[in-house]
Amino acid sequence: QVQLVESGGGLVQAGGSLRLSCAASGRTFSSDVMGWFRQAPGKEREFVAAINWRGTYYADSVKGRFTISRDNAKNTVYLQMNSLKPEDTAVYYCAADPRGRPGARESDYGYWGRGTQVTVSS
Repeated sequence: QVQLVESGGGLVQAGGSLRLSCAASGRTFSSDVMGWFRQAPGKEREFVAAINWRGTYYADSVKGRFTISRDNAKNTVYLQMNSLKPEDTAVYYCAADPRGRPGARESDYGYWGRGTQVTVSS
């Protein structure tokens, strides 16, 4: 059974940093595209970042502040978030898809975690 489990969320002051992790299990994910999305209260889920064998991809709103990486030996993807802003407050979701193509739409990913809350105070 495929499972994605996020961790590392929490409360941080503006300007601070957090590192999210997403542990994947059930099969090997080394060929998958792995992504992070987020959903703030009252808003739609939005793309944050993705990584596949070609490279990394970011939303403009996080470019230069967030870094996505992966450890295929551990079946884990990370999101290092620096210079956090109150507008980064959201539930962050990990996603994966075996087709391997990076995408910014929810429909580009077939597997999802349950999310981890990130709250940035001003």
